[in-house]
Amino acid sequence: MPDRITSEQRSANMRAIKHKDTAPEMMVRRLVHAMGFRFRLHRRDLPGKPDLVFGPRRKIIFVHGCYWHGHGCKTGGTGAKSNQHYWGPKIQGNRDRDARHLRQLKADGWKVLTIWECEARATRRLKARLTRFLGKTRNH
Repeated sequence: MPDRITSEQRSANMRAIKHKDTAPEMMVRRLVHAMGFRFRLHRRDLPGKPDLVFGPRRKIIFVHGCYWHGHGCKTGGTGAKSNQHYWGPKIQGNRDRDARHLRQLKADGWKVLTIWECEARATRRLKARLTRFLGKTRNH
């Protein structure tokens, strides 16, 4: 099926997609902060530049977009409809890179939680999952 827009327009659209401060990431950040936790953002010295880093707890949270990281859920779909020869390997490369970063972080003693875009919408369930992962704050 041919693309409905030109390759230049498609490139502009793809460049405009954010990789930080996305809506799911902001939802998780607001929830974690409201729970009383403090964190650092996108530490460049750690593999994968994790979205949230809880240094003293040695815990990390990644918030992944379902499409870009190949989750395969209804939100992310089953992959690209057009230009599959590019997007298939690209998304698989993202998955391979994610797995490599996860292995490195675990080997360095970090506990890692991945939250998918589709999971960030269920606030009550997400809060319970975050509480299990992070434990209690000193003020709660």
